[in-house]
Formats: sequence, structure tokens, C-alpha cells
Amino acid sequence: MDELAEEIRGKLPDELVPEGETDLLFRLYALLALAKGERVTAADVHNAWAAWMQERDPEHPAIRPFDDLNSNAQEADEPFVDAIRAVIGTRSGRNRL
Repeated sequence: MDELAEEIRGKLPDELVPEGETDLLFRLYALLALAKGERVTAADVHNAWAAWMQERDPEHPAIRPFDDLNSNAQEADEPFVDAIRAVIGTRSGRNRL
């Protein structure tokens, strides 16, 4: 799981990775990769982030349903979707998922 999480993290520019401890967040993204594969959506990514953020900052204003976010906030999840899908594509070619 940690290897998959690190691969996903490695597909993102450093400026998009949240500050602080993010191991659990990327494990959640790895779980999404395993559970949803290429069908992962921005709403899935947001829900994983919201679960992680609930422990860090339960009052964060973006902890709400994906459809209630403005379009800019929704679009912010897309690079994470792309990273998960990129890793899935790489791994499925190696039959390692």
C-alpha cells in the first residue's frame, strides 16, 4: 500500500501536496486506486481528502459534499485523479495492481 501511495505522490508537483503529515492521505488515494482503478473520480478524491482533513482540521470549510464545492475547489481535485489514474495505467501494464 505504501509503495502505491508513494507512486501516486510522485506523480504530483510538490506544490500540490498538502503540508504536514500526508502518509494517511496518500494511503487513502492508494485505496481508491485499488478499489476504483481508472473509474476514480474527483468526488472520490475529495471524499478521501475530507476524511483525512476531518482529523486535521474538522472545521475546514471544504469538508462538505463534492457537489457543494465551487468549480475551482472541484477542479483542484483533478490532478490527484490524474495521478491515481496514471499509476493505475502504469501498474496495469505491469500486472501489479
